[in-house]
Amino acid sequence: MGLVMHGGEQLASLHLAVQKLRAVSVPLSTRFGVEELGYCLGDADVRLVIADPAHAERVAAAGRSELLRDVAAVDELAARLDDPVCVVPDGADLSVMLYTSGTTGKPKGVPRTHCAEHHSAVAHVMQTRQRQGVATLGVMPLFHTMGLRTLLASIVVGGTWVGQSAFDSDESMQLILDENIGSLYLVPTIYWSLLRTGRLGEARALDNLAYAGAAMTPSLAEKLVEQVAPASFVNHFGSTEIYTFTIGPDVAAKPGCAGRAGLFSRVRLIAPDVGAPVDEEVARGTQGQVIVSMASPEAFGGYWQRPDANTKAIRDGWYHTGDLAIADEDGDLWVSGRTDDMINSGGENIYPDEVEAVLARCPGIDDVCVVGLPDERWGHAVTAFVVPVRGADPLATADQALAYARQHLPSLKRPKRVIAVDSVPRSGVGKTLRRTLVAGEYRPKGESRA
Repeated sequence: MGLVMHGGEQLASLHLAVQKLRAVSVPLSTRFGVEELGYCLGDADVRLVIADPAHAERVAAAGRSELLRDVAAVDELAARLDDPVCVVPDGADLSVMLYTSGTTGKPKGVPRTHCAEHHSAVAHVMQTRQRQGVATLGVMPLFHTMGLRTLLASIVVGGTWVGQSAFDSDESMQLILDENIGSLYLVPTIYWSLLRTGRLGEARALDNLAYAGAAMTPSLAEKLVEQVAPASFVNHFGSTEIYTFTIGPDVAAKPGCAGRAGLFSRVRLIAPDVGAPVDEEVARGTQGQVIVSMASPEAFGGYWQRPDANTKAIRDGWYHTGDLAIADEDGDLWVSGRTDDMINSGGENIYPDEVEAVLARCPGIDDVCVVGLPDERWGHAVTAFVVPVRGADPLATADQALAYARQHLPSLKRPKRVIAVDSVPRSGVGKTLRRTLVAGEYRPKGESRA
């Protein structure tokens, strides 16, 4: 059953109802274009699509009008059912099909069983130390693993899931205060927005923080610790395919650290080369690719009708994440980028995350993204796209960022160009879309060159 609608109580109720029908829920991104939407609905062989008024036209434009039902009609039908028929699903049955954002080619379907969903929810509760009965803000999209985990974990602990159809910093902050929200599981960009309301410190019931989906800068972690003083602050490192890779259990003590394997996980660091043996781990302090055992009960069974993707990502019983990390002297992982984000500049490998972590501390910068752009001399030049703080001059901000880089970065990692833009492109769940910038899809507001 395809679900194309804003988040909140209606979508959550529909997703749970589909489980009781022993059908498969297919919540789709509200950011998908007509072509992507049509592809996913056809790829999943969806037999029924429920959409809200904001998205019904796009479903129809995708050529699926014969399957379309308005969510209002579903609500009317439900009100007339005295005794809904429920079927107990088997653990091996498919519960949900999530689609990746498709930043590289067509979206990939990730089918997940009831067993995988259950174990992921239990792992989330234990790894983030959720309290029984805690109230949680349900603002992360339900077409993404973080949104589903927040919902299902609330059910596991008998808590209150406070749904919000779309993120708005002031509205979200008011919900946190009014509903005595005690637990948040968000992407870093949303935490930044909540901090900017100036009211996060008023949330007296809030003592449990967790984040995932993107790297968190040490400066953001420090501000959250200062404002909230959480009893638990966790970095969750995982994916749609295998919910948990590793857990950084104490962000306050080790900001940015991804920690060690989760409750049900086995993790290794191997050479980042194609075809590297899965049983030969790199030495501590050496960068490697993160691979995770497919034996995890949180794991999917392979991509939907994509043997090519399976061949690339799954080998010898291990899921190859494409993430790069280094293990420190304690054995904790520090994620250092993606294999496909690496910048080769002048024959040296540079990872954008390292440069971004430094530039994020520049006082005049509100946001930053680092990529490699083609360059005749360097092959690829390290290029920083920066968003100036409100009211700042874009060109002056670009100059300031370049000067800051000279002071705080070794010459190899300093940007050759700094380009000021209005915003950094991100997916619906906050993942940085570097390829959009590499493709030249931006409007420069000011530029400075080294």
